[in-house]
This record gives sequence, C-alpha cells and structure tokens, in this order.
Amino acid sequence: MQFIDLAEQQRQQLPDGRTIREAVDMRIAAVLNHGRYILGPEVEELETILAAYVGVDHCIAVASGTDALLIALMALGVKAGDEVITTPFSFISTSETIALLGAIPVYVDIDPATYNLDPGKLERAISERTKAIIPVSLYGQPADFPAINAIAERHGLPVIEDGAQSFGSEQHGRRSCGLSTIGTTSFFPSKPFGGYGDGGACFTNDPELADRMRRVSRHGQARRYFHTDIGVNGRIDTLQAAILLGKWPNFAEEVEARGRIGAAYSRKLQAASISSTPQLAAGNTSVYAQYTVQVDQRAEVQAALKERGIPTSVHYPTLLSQQPALSSINNRASQVWHTPLAQAASERVMSLPMHPWLSDDDQDRVVDALANALHSTLISAAA
Repeated sequence: MQFIDLAEQQRQQLPDGRTIREAVDMRIAAVLNHGRYILGPEVEELETILAAYVGVDHCIAVASGTDALLIALMALGVKAGDEVITTPFSFISTSETIALLGAIPVYVDIDPATYNLDPGKLERAISERTKAIIPVSLYGQPADFPAINAIAERHGLPVIEDGAQSFGSEQHGRRSCGLSTIGTTSFFPSKPFGGYGDGGACFTNDPELADRMRRVSRHGQARRYFHTDIGVNGRIDTLQAAILLGKWPNFAEEVEARGRIGAAYSRKLQAASISSTPQLAAGNTSVYAQYTVQVDQRAEVQAALKERGIPTSVHYPTLLSQQPALSSINNRASQVWHTPLAQAASERVMSLPMHPWLSDDDQDRVVDALANALHSTLISAAA
C-alpha cells in the first residue's frame, strides 16, 4: 500500500480519453519543441487558469510553496524586527520565510478541532510591531478566515493564507487561496495539486500587490535590466507549468474523490469506535492533503501498522517554536509562547494513507489494522 500513489495518478484517464501520463508527455514535448524553458507560454496559461479557478484577478506562478510565502512577505514590505503572527503547528516554511527576512514569528495556539490557528487567541498577539498574519490551512481545510480577516481589518493588517495543503477546498463557497489579502500554495508532488518537482503560486485581487510579487519573483525586475525591488529568482520553470497543465483536467475529479474518501474514512473509523477523526468547520470542505487521527502510544501504533504493510506519517512532531534552526529568533520574541493545544496535538497526531485512488478494500485494511493496534497498545499499557 502506498501512502500517496503518484504512479497510479499517471494512469488515470482524462475526459478526452488520454491518460495523465500521455497528456503530461505531450505538454513536455511542446516545451522541448519551442525551447522557451524560462517564462514560456505555459506559465501564463497556467496562471490564467488558476486565477479563474481560485476566483481572484491575479496569479503569480513561482518556484515553490516556500518561495510563494517569501515573495508575499517581501511584497508586503516585511523587514528585520517586524513581527508576523502564525501558528506553531506547521511545516518549517511558514516560519522559515519570516526568519529569512529578519522578522520574528509570533505564535498563536490552534483550534484543537481543526488544527488551524484559533482566531479567539489572535488579537492578544497583535502588537505595534505586527506586520502581517499567516494562518495555515492545515491538513486540507481553510482556517477561519471570516474571523481572522475581521480582526486583521480592525488593525490594518494583511493576511497571507498558507494554502499549501488546502488548494481545491472551499469556505462558504469561496476557494482556498482566494480568502485573504494574499493566498499562497505549493505544487510539491504530494500536495493536492502537485507537479513532478517544486512549484507554487501567489494569488491576490490587489493589482499593486500582484505587480510587486511578480517583480520580486523575477529579481525585482520591472523591465529588462532595470530593477526596482530587491527580489529573488523565484520563477516557476516552464516544464513544471506544462506538467501541471497536463494534470489540470483531472483535478476537479481528484478534489471530489478526496472529499468522498475522507468522509468514508471518518465513517469507517467511527464505526470501529475510533473517534479522533478530522472535523470540518461549518462552511468548509477539505481536500484531505493528509487524513490525520490522534492516538496514544503513537510509536507503538505506527510500528504495528508497519508490520501489516501500512505506511503512516506524522505531520508535525516538533512545533516551530521549538525548532533549533529558529531558536535564536524565537529568543528575540517579546513573550514566551504558550501553545499547549498545539503541543498536545504534536504528540498524538498520525496521518494514514490518503490519495484519490485509495480503494474501499484498502481503507478497510487500514481501519482494521488501526483498531487492532489501538486495542493491543491499550492492553499493553494496562498490563
């Protein structure tokens, strides 16, 4: 059993009868034929499609999800000494990009039901040095943007959605990455809409921000050899844009399958008396970038599942506020982070195999193995 089955994805048939692999091959061949490997026509085509899908005016395709966050922060003018509020329960990119600019991450605890930043704890973290807020739409569903945006608006702060895991999900009928000042996402292969390498995108309705992010992603260049901003080499490769275009016609089907399989997992696990299943907030859909449960004695449960050929993963065992690479920056912060709910989650979360081609039989195998593992570890703990 595969944790994420990208090989099976290539065999999926598109509406025109081709497989994804055939469509990707044709798109790659087109790039090799025209030879515009940097900022070829596929880049603009991809940006146009994705902006329309998300429901915003502008999409800037970039080299990675990390670059998307960095470019967004740079376009907003975040600099050394500024504070950026975020969650401690995420991948390193969320805080790493803040640190790269010399700014200070300020951590707000999570809502234990969704694992996303808790807006009820947000306002007390805002200071005169706060420059932006980065909620992460973790595990496939958006953070509470109506509440977060309302607080941000009162304080005149921009909001950047880290939508690396939620692209394709919705909140009250609006799509992730179109829910805030700037949305960012990742096209890393394992993401809901993944390429076959690195890639990412920034989304916004603000034309000035869009222009600034585009310049920043291209060495700050306003026109050839004329640079108005300090920027980075953050362009997406034409080949990655072509691969994503080849996969695009199947994306809506994959989003539907992710939602259906995630819901089926929850029903099966609850029927097996396993209650720690993901919870969707009202108005949200999820693309289940991960299907994550909570377990006691996690290492023992993972070992038991591995023995039965079932892979698992932990997203994320160490909080960003505890990462050694960020220790010097965290120590400059004006407060000691109190995020007990994020800490508790980091000690118990475990992700199960999840992808749009997971069969009912494989789900049943996972649920049966997990129920047996939990029962065995409970007996061992009581002995």
